[in-house]
Amino acid sequence: MLEYFNKLNNEEKVQLLDALPLITVLIAGADGTFEPKELEWAEKITHIRSYKLKKEMKAFYQEVDAGFFEKVQYYMEALPAGVEARTSLITERLAALNPVLAKMEPFYAYKLYQGFLSFASHVAKSSGGIMGFFTINPAEAKLVKLPMLTPILYTPNGEEE
Repeated sequence: MLEYFNKLNNEEKVQLLDALPLITVLIAGADGTFEPKELEWAEKITHIRSYKLKKEMKAFYQEVDAGFFEKVQYYMEALPAGVEARTSLITERLAALNPVLAKMEPFYAYKLYQGFLSFASHVAKSSGGIMGFFTINPAEAKLVKLPMLTPILYTPNGEEE
């Protein structure tokens, strides 16, 4: 497992690895419909990050990428079909990441948090708008900043921004 997960137990590691599939289902299903473009783009972003990012985050995305599509499919089938109930459950699961991120080294927690925000935005922007891109619908807009996660601020000297 990744060195920055050393302080975490197995359940906490799984929670982090499941975050991106959950974010995908949360954002892509926010309007009640899972658009194929959103699901494809989420998978593509995960894959790109698995080989394009710097070493410290690359390994995380490689692990997520390995079973990403299957996890998204699993959550789409296992979670409630109704938007409100599904959103509520995913919100609870993502909120449970706050103490997990707090246990990590601040730099890595910050990088993961920023990655989650960026990922949510990419998924939301993948359908609608000009030629199908760059517009976030109102249902997604309420969730795209992942309000259930406590913002993580980090500066190189460790002081909050």
